[in-house]
Amino acid sequence: MELYDLEADREIHTIGIHTLNFIQPAMEGPSGMVDRVRDAALEMLKEDKFVVMLGGEHSITLGQVQALLTRYPTLTVLQLDAHTDLRDSYLGTKYSHACIMRRLWEICPIVQVGIRSLSQEERDFISIDKLKPFYMHKLRPVENSIKSILSSLGDIVYITIDLDVFDTSQMAAVGTPEPGGLYWDEALPLLKAVAETKKVVGVDLVELCPDQGNASCAFLAAKLAYKMIGYCFNK
Repeated sequence: MELYDLEADREIHTIGIHTLNFIQPAMEGPSGMVDRVRDAALEMLKEDKFVVMLGGEHSITLGQVQALLTRYPTLTVLQLDAHTDLRDSYLGTKYSHACIMRRLWEICPIVQVGIRSLSQEERDFISIDKLKPFYMHKLRPVENSIKSILSSLGDIVYITIDLDVFDTSQMAAVGTPEPGGLYWDEALPLLKAVAETKKVVGVDLVELCPDQGNASCAFLAAKLAYKMIGYCFNK
């Protein structure tokens, strides 16, 4: 990947990027893994680091948000995702990727963008709790929806990007692909607008499964992480 970014007109890496070692899986179960992520994020917060977390299973987001809430109690989570992930439990655990936004909703406000697949259980939950996802079929043209999305967020934002939010023609390397998603040129203006108008305190990109798609999918994820760093440090 070229280090020079044409949109930013600079080499974003000069901000300073450090890659940590992988967090080893917690064999006692998914809740243990959430705890490990939270502890690692807390250590980074002590050093005032901006954390871009790269992962597979979406439930790792919970640990980072738990850590950030200790410093930013008014945090809002912006979720870009094909799925609502609002089940109360899935396959015997409350810490599944299918439950992550339910766990986050219990501790902070959430705003969901790009949704195009959900269960009846999740649809009922949305109605009862008066959540207002930005469904993909109502989102286009995306540039006309950005103002509404921004107004739904608080001033301090954490961004979690499930890569299946992208259309399968651009991102096939995910565990649960859904047709009809966002395109690269639709997602970037939204993410840039959030970074320009809000205080973004952390980002994650999750659910990449490189073996399930061609090399361009992993490249998209890498470039998105790089551009997000540039957006968040352009003030």
